[in-house]
Amino acid sequence: MTHAIEAHGLTKRFPAGKSGSHTVLDGLDLDVPTGGVFALLGPNGAGKTTAINIFSTLLRPDAGTVRIDGHDVAREPAAVRSAIGVTGQFSAVDTMLTGEENLQLMADLRHLGRKGRGRVAELLERFELTDAAKKPLLTYSGGMTRRLDLAMTLVSRPKIVFLDEPTTGLDPRSRRSMWDFVGEIVRDGVTILLTTQYLDEADALADRIAVLDGGSIVAEGSPNELKRRVPGSHIRLAFGDDARVAEAASLFADARVVAAERALQVPSIGGYADVSAVVRRLDGAGIVPESLDIHTPDLDDVFFALTGHGSEVTETEEVAR
Repeated sequence: MTHAIEAHGLTKRFPAGKSGSHTVLDGLDLDVPTGGVFALLGPNGAGKTTAINIFSTLLRPDAGTVRIDGHDVAREPAAVRSAIGVTGQFSAVDTMLTGEENLQLMADLRHLGRKGRGRVAELLERFELTDAAKKPLLTYSGGMTRRLDLAMTLVSRPKIVFLDEPTTGLDPRSRRSMWDFVGEIVRDGVTILLTTQYLDEADALADRIAVLDGGSIVAEGSPNELKRRVPGSHIRLAFGDDARVAEAASLFADARVVAAERALQVPSIGGYADVSAVVRRLDGAGIVPESLDIHTPDLDDVFFALTGHGSEVTETEEVAR
């Protein structure tokens, strides 16, 4: 498997006054496959933004190696910058210019020449900004501004895009719109490294997730793989009366009765085989529940189990400059 990003033994420290230094990244090892969305999650101060700043050549590591699209960030920063695009936590747009002028400025900075104007028109249409192209950004909504910011990142057709908290502050409709655009970018073959404070966003977009805590990776896998690491999955059976609950409970030695809800919780990983086995046992006893639901831990449960923090702490990260 080829990797868009390879980090090994990555270490970064910041001065901490007279007491010495504070280690933000502590021997980080991370391999991001080419293509798809890879989410980097972690509590406040875990090192997410520091890692992205190193990956994008804005910071130099104190130890370790990083290769982006095969290029070493320390020895080949120009090659790295030509392969990447960065959409940061805050929009990098000029509010005194129009949307079209912002994109054209980026095209000029990238030395696209005659191709630049065509690329600008293409991106305005793709991100549904054509009607607002000649309007100043002061008239844009938050969602429109973020779409323009992402479009500016794509002007040079980067192979790898860093999305650092891309939907913070957006309303639900604008967030969903951004998700759709991210999906389109991935279908073009672009690799996306995503950091987000919204765990449902990581769940919806990411093919793989790494959880960063204390400066190193504490878990990695697909969203479903991570959820399976947390106990608590069960099949919930609801009944109309207490007698039926008791009768069903006698069939499952490890079941938990929820008396107030007239329901039964049967431990399960939620797979087809588990559900089928439960249904067959109920059928054999002639018991038909009013409803059957499968409950699996969500990423909030995973996050808390791995880091000891709820998702509310995964906010914009502040690091020493």
